[in-house]
Amino acid sequence: MKYNELQITKHKSAKRVGRGISAGSGKTAGRGTKGQNSRTGGGVRPGFEGGQTPLTQRIPKLRGFTSHRPKIETVYTGQLDQFAGKTVDNASLAAAGLVSSPYSLVKVITQGEVTKKVTVKLQIASVSAAAAIVKAGGIYTAVPQVGRTKTAKTKL
Repeated sequence: MKYNELQITKHKSAKRVGRGISAGSGKTAGRGTKGQNSRTGGGVRPGFEGGQTPLTQRIPKLRGFTSHRPKIETVYTGQLDQFAGKTVDNASLAAAGLVSSPYSLVKVITQGEVTKKVTVKLQIASVSAAAAIVKAGGIYTAVPQVGRTKTAKTKL
């Protein structure tokens, strides 16, 4: 459904209150007889609990924010020439020190020239980077992220 396809009827006009007893909502205009909320401008702000410490202040707060989105590390096309004739994958990039871990997501971005034939097996590549690799005589293949091996937990 789109916003411009919504079938909306016009809103009712506001109910006129305080127009005499016979009008239905006359005299006190549905506000009751006395008290803070019966007065003009009366009422309390949202969250006010009559002087008691409000719930929003009573509950503990969580400090900071941790993003669980996996970080994507970048490798530039100009860095691929040092792997001439070899296969570039997560392990080889980690061994060369271009990425921090062989288990991280790696993306190839165009910056610099690819002059040598390279086989690239990484997770993501920009369209122009993949075209540059193929133009240099190499092959780009998208592969899934390398997972860590699970170790058996020992009971104590």
